[in-house]
Amino acid sequence: MKNIDVVALCGSLRSASLNRRAIRLAQEVMPAHMAIEELDWRAVPILDADELAHGYPAPVAALRARIRAADAVLIATPEYNFSIPGGLKNLIDWLSRGEDQPFNGKPVAILSASPGPLGGARVQYDLRKVLLFVNAMPLVKPEVFIGGAAAKFDAETGACTDATTRDFVTQQMAAFARWTEAVQRMQGDTPAARS
Repeated sequence: MKNIDVVALCGSLRSASLNRRAIRLAQEVMPAHMAIEELDWRAVPILDADELAHGYPAPVAALRARIRAADAVLIATPEYNFSIPGGLKNLIDWLSRGEDQPFNGKPVAILSASPGPLGGARVQYDLRKVLLFVNAMPLVKPEVFIGGAAAKFDAETGACTDATTRDFVTQQMAAFARWTEAVQRMQGDTPAARS
């Protein structure tokens, strides 16, 4: 079985973000043949067409290359004002510029954690629209909305303390592995095709 290389983007920059904790949970419960690396995007500037005219800033170029090389992308994000956090949207806008944008044909899984009861449901629907436009391949089900998330992760260690949440994320990561493999088969992406 081929290893699956996944990169993760957290929609919140806060070090103790509930969504960063959700990524760590995904890393704990992912299938054995999957690896998830969280990418740091703090250095990405505000999208500026004048700057883009001179080429991609180094942080953007590095992220584009890493995402392009990965088999799949996991996005964990909070919901800001019923939608996508501005920083995450800006990042996607930068990454999506150019014919060689890295989301094209890329399997993507989304999860969201929120202190509120809906668990970030609205952000996921807006994010799916954006991902479809950049020709990504979003995993449809299972959806994971972690509502009341502050009570489901230990405040000190960040570990998930809720068995139901752990089970939902485990199911999603298993489905994500199957989806990634299915997309690769559809695209003829085999080890022989890559060499």
